[in-house]
Amino acid sequence: MLTYNREKFVSKAIESIIGQTFIDYEFIIVDNGSTDKSGEIAERYSKVDRRIKVVHIPKGSIGKGRNTGLDLASGEYITFVDDDDIAKPDMLEFLYNLAVESNSDISICGSTKKIEDKVLPNCVFDEYLNMTPSEAVVELLKRKRINSAMPTKMIKKYLFDKIRFNEISKYDDISVTYKYMANAGKVVAEGLPKYCFIRHEKNNSSFTTNDMLLTPEQLNEYFNAFRERTIYLTEVLPDIAEYAQYSEWSYMISMCNKIIKNNLTNCSKQLEYIKKELTKHYDEFYYEKYIEEFEKEFMNLYIRVRDE
Repeated sequence: MLTYNREKFVSKAIESIIGQTFIDYEFIIVDNGSTDKSGEIAERYSKVDRRIKVVHIPKGSIGKGRNTGLDLASGEYITFVDDDDIAKPDMLEFLYNLAVESNSDISICGSTKKIEDKVLPNCVFDEYLNMTPSEAVVELLKRKRINSAMPTKMIKKYLFDKIRFNEISKYDDISVTYKYMANAGKVVAEGLPKYCFIRHEKNNSSFTTNDMLLTPEQLNEYFNAFRERTIYLTEVLPDIAEYAQYSEWSYMISMCNKIIKNNLTNCSKQLEYIKKELTKHYDEFYYEKYIEEFEKEFMNLYIRVRDE
């Protein structure tokens, strides 16, 4: 767990891990230069539970903090929880059993999200998915049953020895989660919700539930990350290269709709970039076998009229 100025949330997050039915684990909390009482709260819990190790570091990126935790970890499997979310009591047991029983490198559970007083499904599904790396990455790119957030996933430590978190980017999950799946031997997922994302205005990902919070900086980072992702997957998993490219364009047309619909004038340069890219690749995207009907409608509406 990486924590930064979450004194109103971090106690509940910590207690949701202390109360797990699975008890054989180490709980590493990295205080990322908090200026409130988050670090002190974590220290108090470490005094009463020997499984908890707290380390305090100067304020840095999310990736830097997570890599710090990884350097201290000694377990065979690693899972991340955010300092403002809640894990169900059997989450660790569920993910561990799922991984061990299937002999998988990555296991994934479903989740919910709490927005104000409403708890909504978020990647909840009935199926049991036993996937190759290519199948797992495609599911990730679809963003329906699996998302790019590190919580809800238990990953064998050797994958982190090979692939570290990006210490420069602000939204590091989008630039690295797919790499773990692409390099895994096997990935399993079962969509029972064992984790709850708590959405509030100070979330790093608050823009996912409020389009008005989209910023040029966030869009630019996503564009760069998805361009890199397409190149990486084309090389590592060439059998899904076409889907990876489609997914990059799919994100662009979705953001085009959000920028225009919400009149986000601060994102005008990003809108110009999207229109330029999608105009250049219009036929490739429009006639792509994976394209959804609503995406065709957006293309006709925002990019240019389709040639008959």
